[in-house]
Amino acid sequence: MAFEPQTLVTMALAIVLVPLLGAITQIFVGRKLPKGGDWLAQACIVTSAILSITLFVKLVAGPWDPNFAFHSVDHGLSWTWIKLFDVDITVGILFDNLSVTMLAMVTIIASCIFFFSAGYMKGDRYYSRFFAYLCYFCFAMLGLIVVDNLLFLFVFWELVGVGSYLLIGFFFYEETPPIAAMKAFMTNRVGDVLFMLGLVLAWQLTGTLSYREMFEVIASGAFPVAETAGGLETHAVYTWLGLTNHGMLTLSGILIFCGAISKSAQVPLHVWLPDAMAGPTPVSALIHAATMVAAGVFMVGRMYPFFTPDALAFIAGIGALTALVGATMGIVMWDIKKVLAYSTMSQLGYMMLALGVGGYTAGLFHLVTHAFFKACLFLGSGSVIHAVHSQDMRDMGGLKKKMPVTYWTFLIATLALAGVPCFAGYYSKDQIVATAMAWGMTHGAAAWTPFVFAAVGAFMTTFYMFRLIFLTFHGKPADEHKYSHAHESPAVMALPLVILAAFAIFAGGSINPLPHIEHLWFNELMPTPASAAAAGLGLDLHLDHFEHNVHAAHYPALVVSLLAIIIGFFMARAFYLKKSADAEAWRQRFGPVHTVVSNKYYFDEFYNGVIIGGLHKLNRSLYWFDRNIIDRIVNTVGLTVRFVAFIAGLFDKYVIDGLVNFWRWFTQSLSSIFRLIQTGNAQSYLTWTLVGVLVLAFVLAGN
Repeated sequence: MAFEPQTLVTMALAIVLVPLLGAITQIFVGRKLPKGGDWLAQACIVTSAILSITLFVKLVAGPWDPNFAFHSVDHGLSWTWIKLFDVDITVGILFDNLSVTMLAMVTIIASCIFFFSAGYMKGDRYYSRFFAYLCYFCFAMLGLIVVDNLLFLFVFWELVGVGSYLLIGFFFYEETPPIAAMKAFMTNRVGDVLFMLGLVLAWQLTGTLSYREMFEVIASGAFPVAETAGGLETHAVYTWLGLTNHGMLTLSGILIFCGAISKSAQVPLHVWLPDAMAGPTPVSALIHAATMVAAGVFMVGRMYPFFTPDALAFIAGIGALTALVGATMGIVMWDIKKVLAYSTMSQLGYMMLALGVGGYTAGLFHLVTHAFFKACLFLGSGSVIHAVHSQDMRDMGGLKKKMPVTYWTFLIATLALAGVPCFAGYYSKDQIVATAMAWGMTHGAAAWTPFVFAAVGAFMTTFYMFRLIFLTFHGKPADEHKYSHAHESPAVMALPLVILAAFAIFAGGSINPLPHIEHLWFNELMPTPASAAAAGLGLDLHLDHFEHNVHAAHYPALVVSLLAIIIGFFMARAFYLKKSADAEAWRQRFGPVHTVVSNKYYFDEFYNGVIIGGLHKLNRSLYWFDRNIIDRIVNTVGLTVRFVAFIAGLFDKYVIDGLVNFWRWFTQSLSSIFRLIQTGNAQSYLTWTLVGVLVLAFVLAGN
């Protein structure tokens, strides 16, 4: 039974706004509520989860309606937000299988994290504020999922960034968290600026930012560039730069993807991710599983028809490199949370790799399955940290007996992450490896790189995860004092682990009677696996050949994946459980390589020394130039003007004013003389007349 459009609107608004209501309430009155208001925040996110699951069951997991793609403007789910220069900027709600699946995934995982947080954060002095931030973070992510246009996706994208800043720096009274929060925030701003440029270019190219309208314009190949802002002049600039419609579309897609490079911690903007571990562990679980890093992959999936084959190749390259680089760093870390952080980075690379090589379903399917078992792993690490009060695996060991629930749930999630058959990660990860292999089979020698990186990454994933398992839960305790005080987490923390472990087994559809359920979950907006961009540009992607190779690669890829898992497991067992191989000797043997990897490939040093240091040197140079050149020129001009003004003042005072004052004196003196003569007395006039006559007569007589 389908929902009425208005019912969909109401449910969507409730899913998004109820957590926001919880955040506002917690901020203003949370401290005054019983138990710090944690029950209110939990009620809000559970309400959103129930509504999301209802939508998922009705619209996705139930009897599938092949005509259900999405409901938007035609169903009254879009409203005019602002009218600007005869352009209506709208905001609306988009429902398709991707958004409904993401809503269910985010709210289920967030619910588990909210309950886990009640035990983990108990006693914190800002307890109620923590739940306010969690609610706000979920609101921003849920809003990002349901909006129907790129502009509002960017708005919620930025709100997610603010939420991550607040949560990573939650322990603001300590030294490290505020620095980590600022690093995450500023690193993401780099990608977001490029994202915004791509957004503007997309609007100039298509004349709209609505997903549906953009995809239709691109698929038709009728790019109304001359009719958009900038008009013919803007188009002339692109032509002068040598950018055809194909080039503009590729450039716009790459710029938009740069937002995902920073948000989803892809090389080279991944450096914020391990530092984000400075926040509370539940925050790490939320960021690494269901919210911030998931936003980048979701955005690429949502915009998938927009990307040209060239843009997708760029995405595949970045994803493959990230998958391998993240896995190598996970091998050498000793901090339990940083191992999982680099694991997240690597798995996000897998997702981007899959999307780039045409594995739309595989990439997004892995996003969902990974979210459940990675949340379980992070919460499990939080349970361990809560027990031993340390994040260094060299302080652990032998915790299997002390923490059985944590151990078994952690092990299940590890098996899912490694891609062991019958666990959720196997179904999605196997598809990624098979798709990467098919990409190589279709496009030639150079195109095999993603598959090679994926296969090596699969081996490394198994190795570093079982290294973590053996160092933490097996063997002898490294610190007897910490071990003696270790204990299983309380039920409020253990139950979410059990729930997430169950999803780590079954989220891949292993017990679902529907065949290929992941294809139903991620029914694309476009009718074919090809991007709308390829259709609009008239490109033949040889899809039939590629699909054939995907099927042909399934079993060879499975064999490669299983071999990688087996080799990785037994190597980790030999090094860290049985001690039949000397890990320290191998570290010395690969000394230079190990040093480079341990120092995270010196990305931070490069950024600090070259980028930030270079900017500091540039700023100092500009300061010197400003002070010694510009200021001196200005000061010289000022002194010259003052000197000229001084001379002009003297000339004005002694020449101009002197002349004026002389004439004033002369006039006054002359008038004083005349005043003696002109008295107004007739007798005086007659006397002076007689004197004048006598003087005149005397003069004349003398002549």
